[in-house]
Amino acid sequence: MRTDTTVSRRPVRRITRICGAVVLELHPAAPYSGRDPRNVQSLGIALERQRGVHAIGSDVRLDFDAWPGVLACTPPGIDVFSESPVGGEYLVARWEDDDAVPLARRIELPGHRAAVTLGRRIRHVLLASHPDPLALEQLTLQFIGLRPHSAPVRTLPSRATVRNALDRISDEYARPLTLADLATFANQTPLQFLREFKRVVGMTPHAFITETRLQASRRMLEHSDAPLATIAAECGFSHQSHMGSAFRRMLGMTPGEYRRVHRFVEGDQLSAWIDGF
Repeated sequence: MRTDTTVSRRPVRRITRICGAVVLELHPAAPYSGRDPRNVQSLGIALERQRGVHAIGSDVRLDFDAWPGVLACTPPGIDVFSESPVGGEYLVARWEDDDAVPLARRIELPGHRAAVTLGRRIRHVLLASHPDPLALEQLTLQFIGLRPHSAPVRTLPSRATVRNALDRISDEYARPLTLADLATFANQTPLQFLREFKRVVGMTPHAFITETRLQASRRMLEHSDAPLATIAAECGFSHQSHMGSAFRRMLGMTPGEYRRVHRFVEGDQLSAWIDGF
């Protein structure tokens, strides 16, 4: 998952300190390598799929494939190293441990719908040209309130049934995709697939495809001068207006406004701090 370290090679889009107690970070899709700070508790939600290697609580490095909707809670004292050649958008909150009986190990909960919803709402505020401090504080407190206080006793969902469908969406998001098409990759009926996808990923296939297209269009807006109509077509939106509707609904701004606020210029410092409110 994401890390926060001075040796990290990827830019941080925005870092916000809330009331001096919680540090909230939104990491973009970019290469990174580093370790988490050991002296704080962290809660992170994957907003985008990412792959790489990590080592958690040991020096053994293992491949990971983090899907959107995975909520990860790491107690203080746990060593976490990770790196990825491409990364993926990831929201993490860090604060000094305040649990009477802290977790003994890192816990990951896939398909966490509430965390996905709050993560997107927090992203909406963070990416605004003038973030609302009160809204951000309230959403962050709601987010950290999702942290588990014990290991789950329920059986975690298997990802095998939707893995091929996720791979296809990743490869073919720019063309029309139907629920029936995706269901065939899981050997399920469309209704069975819809239910299983929501359980595993924490959102519907339609929402996931829209999010994937949104992420792709954001990167083109940040790093190219391509016309909006071209970006919409290359990222799978049926029309420029549909891309605009997705941006307004999910990010609270138009594609043009997003480009003006978040356009990447070589040499720019992408980190922004808001210390206290």
